[in-house]
Amino acid sequence: MQRRELFRLLGAGAALPVFDSNLLAMFQAAQPKSGYTLRTLNPRQNATLLIMTDLIIPETDTPGAKAARVNEFIDLILTEWAHEDERNRFMAGFDEVDKLSNALFAKDFVDATPIQQHAVVTELDQRLAVQREAERNSPYVRRRRYSQLSESFFGSLKYMTLYGYYTSEIGFTKELGKEIIPGAYHGCNPLISPAASKV
Repeated sequence: MQRRELFRLLGAGAALPVFDSNLLAMFQAAQPKSGYTLRTLNPRQNATLLIMTDLIIPETDTPGAKAARVNEFIDLILTEWAHEDERNRFMAGFDEVDKLSNALFAKDFVDATPIQQHAVVTELDQRLAVQREAERNSPYVRRRRYSQLSESFFGSLKYMTLYGYYTSEIGFTKELGKEIIPGAYHGCNPLISPAASKV
C-alpha cells in the first residue's frame, strides 16, 4: 500500500465501524509483525504512549490498546510512513505532555499516579475538542489533507490509536466482532471479455 493511500484511508474516520475484510487486509501492511522492535520511540516515550493509548481504549470485557500492540503500530507509522516533519511534530508532543503533567502535578507523566495520568489525558482531550470546534466554526481554516498527522499531538495520537486498534486482529475480531475472511479467489479471468472479442 502506498503512503498516500494509507493516509487517505486513515482520514476517513467514519469508516471505522464498517471495515470489511478486504479493507482490513489493506491495513495489514501497516500492522507490526510479531517480535517487532521499536525504531523511533525511546523507552520513556513508549511508556508514555502505552499509558495514553490504554486510557483511550482501556481493557474492558475485550482487550484494550495495550493488548493490540497499538504502541508498536504507532512506532511503525512514525518510522516507515510519516514524513520527517510529521514525525518531528509528533515526537515534540511528548515534551508537551510532560510540561502539562508538571504544571498540574509537579511530575512527568509516567511518574504520575493513574488518577493524575487520567486527568492529564482528559485535559488534552478537552483542549482538542475546543480546538476542533474553533476550526469548525472558522471560515479561514482550510481542511487539512491528512489531518491525522498534521494536527495536535493528542489529535494525531487519537487517530492512530483508533486505527491501530480497530485494524488489529484483536480490535477487528473481538471488539467489532467481525471475521477475517480472505477475499474471493477468481482464478484466471480472461483479459478480454467475450462481448469485446466479437467486435
